[in-house]
Amino acid sequence: MNVVINPAEADWKRLCERPGLELEFLESAVNNVLHRVKTSGDAAVRALTEQFDRVSLTDLAVSASEVAQATNQLPAALKSAIQTAAANIEKFHAAQRRDTLEVETMPGVRCWRKAVPIGKVGIYIPGGTAPLFSTVLMLAIPAHLAGCDEIILCSPPDKQGNIHPAILFAASITGVTKIFKAGGAQAIAAMAYGTQTIPAVYKIFGPGNQYVTKAKQMVNQQGVAIDMPAGPSEVLVMADAAADPAFVAADLLSQAEHGSDSQVVLVTNDRGLIEKVNVALTEQLEQLPRQETARQALANSLTVLFDHWDEAIAFTNAYAPEHLIINTQQCDALADQIRTAGSVFLGAFTPEAAGDYASGTNHTLPTNGFARAYSGVSLESFMRYMTFQKISEAGIRTLGPVVEQMAEAEELIGHKNAISVRLNPRP
Repeated sequence: MNVVINPAEADWKRLCERPGLELEFLESAVNNVLHRVKTSGDAAVRALTEQFDRVSLTDLAVSASEVAQATNQLPAALKSAIQTAAANIEKFHAAQRRDTLEVETMPGVRCWRKAVPIGKVGIYIPGGTAPLFSTVLMLAIPAHLAGCDEIILCSPPDKQGNIHPAILFAASITGVTKIFKAGGAQAIAAMAYGTQTIPAVYKIFGPGNQYVTKAKQMVNQQGVAIDMPAGPSEVLVMADAAADPAFVAADLLSQAEHGSDSQVVLVTNDRGLIEKVNVALTEQLEQLPRQETARQALANSLTVLFDHWDEAIAFTNAYAPEHLIINTQQCDALADQIRTAGSVFLGAFTPEAAGDYASGTNHTLPTNGFARAYSGVSLESFMRYMTFQKISEAGIRTLGPVVEQMAEAEELIGHKNAISVRLNPRP
């Protein structure tokens, strides 16, 4: 990891830059996929699946028997772990429900805001070497709690035409209504436009590679909502002299193994900790099956030393990390000063991995500095809010003259008349 000592604030912007996603060159290729699926539906999805996933499918839909078979072949210990994680995630997200609050803004004028579920949502779950069945829990559980009518899941099949059994099991216990064997940009297109088999949805959730990311961006421009802008996953660890170097190294590596473009940052006020963490990184790296991926991520990552915590806090807020671990003696006091982070993990015994899987919080979070303006996925991500109002005859007589004055000043006389005919009805 590259080490920077007490960088001047003028240099922070450069240090906070993430590697640029090379999405522009993808536009033509992804646009071709979107067009093919939009015009040819299932046939295009099957052809693209054969081209990119090297498997020929006769049926895109996953059958009930396939789900049952996947459930039977999954180890009991893993099923139990998934169920425990699901219970924690459900408990945390169920607590996010809000009561409808009615306000009388003035006598006879009542206003309220009501949450209603998004009718149809789509969930994309990557497959490959790291099938993210945990993301099924993070997305399907709040969708089900919100009351979405249809929860569609797409995931790429393996060379045998199957979706990873843990993904199918997680889907089966979380309220997913339909599962399809489709990956990449073609899956996003199918959920955006609909095909003969795969229904169109109103909002698409889930991570993916650059093709998936670009496809989500493009269908979003065409009117289909998406969860948030996405980029490589990232963690920033704040640690002091009291932090266990092995804990810090493990947290950095747990993020680095996601991908070679993952962002890993250590911020500390202790020079001695840096060398101790580097030693621990070297030792632990050798034990990882994905060590080459992690090694590449570390090569592009950063250690920043500040003599004072106030500067460290300011830098962290400027960086706006997806995940922030505060492994310091005064973690609670430092956390109170954090304004921009996707999810915060406090203390020596709160690794990011806990939130990634089973503590209950959602791991679908804003990356690439978008934590400055975006929140992570929550129950409300699967809802939309409508406002209501009801005005009595007495209320319109009190409020009406206010509206008349404002409408006339804006020269919108039709607006004024909508009030006047009620205040001065013709006989």
